[in-house]
Amino acid sequence: MRDFGAGLRFLFNGQRWVARHGRWWGFGMIPALIALVGYVAALVVLVVYAGDLAEWATPFADGWSELWRDAVRTVVAVVAVGAGGLLAMLTFTMVTLLIGEPFYESLSAKVEDTEGGGPPEPDVPLWRELWVAARDSLAVLLRAAAFGIVLFLCGFIPVVGQTVVPVLAVCVSGFYLTVELTGTPLQKRGLSQKERLRLLRSRLPMTLGFGTGLTLLFLVPGVTVLAMPGAVAGATLLAREVSPYEVEDGEGEDGDGGEGDQQGPYPYQDPYQGGNPYRQGPYGKPPGPNPYAVDPQVG
Repeated sequence: MRDFGAGLRFLFNGQRWVARHGRWWGFGMIPALIALVGYVAALVVLVVYAGDLAEWATPFADGWSELWRDAVRTVVAVVAVGAGGLLAMLTFTMVTLLIGEPFYESLSAKVEDTEGGGPPEPDVPLWRELWVAARDSLAVLLRAAAFGIVLFLCGFIPVVGQTVVPVLAVCVSGFYLTVELTGTPLQKRGLSQKERLRLLRSRLPMTLGFGTGLTLLFLVPGVTVLAMPGAVAGATLLAREVSPYEVEDGEGEDGDGGEGDQQGPYPYQDPYQGGNPYRQGPYGKPPGPNPYAVDPQVG
């Protein structure tokens, strides 16, 4: 339970971080607002044309009496709108993260900087970052959808379907939501998606504490947009806990004057004018295999 509570604290600490850095809170809401406008427009179009869609999907009812034909098509229209709303709920976070990749990467880097520094920015083109993010998000969505189908079927089991299944559904949603949100800071640490999943499973109580709390928070209408910047900040703090990064001397010195920022140039010159022969690799150790590619020891 201690790790579960720690996960919840990371969630609230992320919201507190953006509250202290109001400019970054507003900056982090931009992708969610863009996604929200797009989803609302799509749902409005779906509602307006739901009748036409139902008519197109039920040509077999053309010869029925007006009462039965209208009843069937009304049911189909309602199901179509409901399915659209459910799909929007399932994909909103993924689409928001995809749209906001450059925004949230900057926000995550700022959190790392104010908390003591983190890995350097990857030297890869933006299109490749977006491609990797989209590919990983799709993989996460498919995994979550597979669990969702199983849980949906289990929902028909008497008693269990009304008690245990909803709790499991929140836990599954929370776990994969955490996987999505920690993707950027953990990817900067050189972890593939498979390694990230293994790492988060090794700290499952903490992962669930963060993710389930956020899932329940996102159930409140409108909160998703407001809480998304804090969720990204909290996920970055969580990533720093489960995969620490030792900052080299001289790193993380740039900032805009926020908490923990250091202004001005680093005052000490590099004694190795010709290149430091003992300089560490990108993970704080001599160049070699990724030290985070194996399961960490749970303390």
